[in-house]
Amino acid sequence: MSHSYEFFTRFARILNSGQSHSVVLCGNVHDLFWDGESYVPLIPFVCKKAKAGGVIQLVYELNGPIRMSPEDHRELADAWIRWKTGVDADTLTIRDMSRKGSQAELLRADFDQYVRSAIGNSTQALEFLRQLTICSRAVLRANLLIIIEAADMLLPAGNGDISTLNDRQMRRISIVQDWFGDPDFVGGGDSVCLVAESRSLIHPRIAKLPQVLSVDAPSPTTADRKHYIDNFIETSDRKPQLWASSQELAEFCAGLSNHAIRQLLAGSAYAGEPLTPNQVVGKVEEFIQAQLGDDVVEFKKPEHRLDKIVGFSQLKEFLRRELIPRFKAKGEQALPGAAVAGPIGGGKTFIFEAVAAEIDVPVLVLKSIRSQWFGQTDVIFERLRRVLEALEKVIIFVDEADTQFGRVDSTAHDTERRLTGKIQAMMSDPRLRGRVIWLLMTARIHLLSPDIRRPGRVGDLIIPVLDPRDDDRREFIEWVLKATPLSDEDHKALTEQLDDIVLAHDYSAAAFAALRSQIKAQKPTDHDAVLNIVRDIIPPAIGMTRRYQTLQALINCTRRSLLPVAEAANATREDWETEVRELERQGIS
Repeated sequence: MSHSYEFFTRFARILNSGQSHSVVLCGNVHDLFWDGESYVPLIPFVCKKAKAGGVIQLVYELNGPIRMSPEDHRELADAWIRWKTGVDADTLTIRDMSRKGSQAELLRADFDQYVRSAIGNSTQALEFLRQLTICSRAVLRANLLIIIEAADMLLPAGNGDISTLNDRQMRRISIVQDWFGDPDFVGGGDSVCLVAESRSLIHPRIAKLPQVLSVDAPSPTTADRKHYIDNFIETSDRKPQLWASSQELAEFCAGLSNHAIRQLLAGSAYAGEPLTPNQVVGKVEEFIQAQLGDDVVEFKKPEHRLDKIVGFSQLKEFLRRELIPRFKAKGEQALPGAAVAGPIGGGKTFIFEAVAAEIDVPVLVLKSIRSQWFGQTDVIFERLRRVLEALEKVIIFVDEADTQFGRVDSTAHDTERRLTGKIQAMMSDPRLRGRVIWLLMTARIHLLSPDIRRPGRVGDLIIPVLDPRDDDRREFIEWVLKATPLSDEDHKALTEQLDDIVLAHDYSAAAFAALRSQIKAQKPTDHDAVLNIVRDIIPPAIGMTRRYQTLQALINCTRRSLLPVAEAANATREDWETEVRELERQGIS
């Protein structure tokens, strides 16, 4: 079963070409990888794939000694002795035969002690490894490949300020900075691979060195997942039962690591029960949420569809005719997403949850990808990107998008500017077009970065969701009156009367829902009782703010066909901008 990984090809090319001798291997570093015979963790995989004549491999793991093969141990110990004394170990032994203690034996004992004491002394281990590369250049014909596990724990980013680190941490950072900055090392043949989930977790004094490159190990592709599933079925004593082919299961498992897939298959094999699509989907949701955190994303499963939406006839027709087909499309026909604008309480979220239900793909609700910890925001973003690249198709639902994505100008914080820039780049990434759909909800569309609102991102389509008018308003009134036990004749009379009242107060979709709830709670039994309830309700004093938000939605709308007929006929964008400036002079924003 042949199988290859593009990330390892790039990693090998960087080292073999001499492009860099210090590489951060990051991303999906805690998964299983095919080494040609079996699935193993990343470090054994790299060691086996990188094994070649003339290369001595050393692995330093945080909870163990410096590991190498017995043959390499002897060769390195002999080289250490030659380097320290200027002569080879055999000559030194002959010289020392007449003495009580052999200098060669003492140096070999020192070498062995350095190797063993790495378990409890990371600072000494890094200095010893640095000296081994100097020794290698001086007396060793073979090149070294040093793999350092958990580099983020050895060289932590902290909050980016060196003064917040303890003495040992600062010492380790200084050692590695000198090591990677040494021109002889940069131009030599030895290489160091730092393994960490994210380059951002390694202290910037190391991670931002120009000679340090990074290679990202992505989440398994569909082909990777299928290979793992086939191998598991072929090699396991107890065979899991699948509801379909391994190819279909691999597609359902989009977003899972090989470790997570193994849990599914092993559980099915042990129980002797078929694996079901619902189990796989549940595992995907659980895994992704665990990877990103409950405070970052949540899965949403909207149950209502467009036929449950009251009013909005013009918008619903557009959604069915253009938006949903383009969201389902692939390639150049697909939309990268849409921004949805309109005043608070307009029903934006409810309507576009129905759109998500119509498309029938996973919906990830993005809560917040900012973290208070230095570097952690970048880590969360990298995890999110790996998840999105692994999924076949997904909707990213962002409510209050103007607060989620900040500015990119000089007044913004570096982290905010960097995060917004990365999100913008991901929205327009051609590799994700047709696979990742961005739905940004905001009542303050003007506060959303212009770079996000441009064509090629959600600026391809900015949709206004406005208060119901004319027939849509009457449809809302009829929906409200269905909560009463009144006759059809009373309904007809009340519709005419309520139409004047709600028109005067600019009722929103949320206001109609609140009115219906009030009527259901009070249970009026006659015409006058309903009117009393309606007349008793005083709308909140947010009319000017909602008007400002409505104007911004109209100004930013990118489809003439989505503008209300009356507004489009009687006003222009210039008129709306004039009214906006007048409201701003009054302190409305």
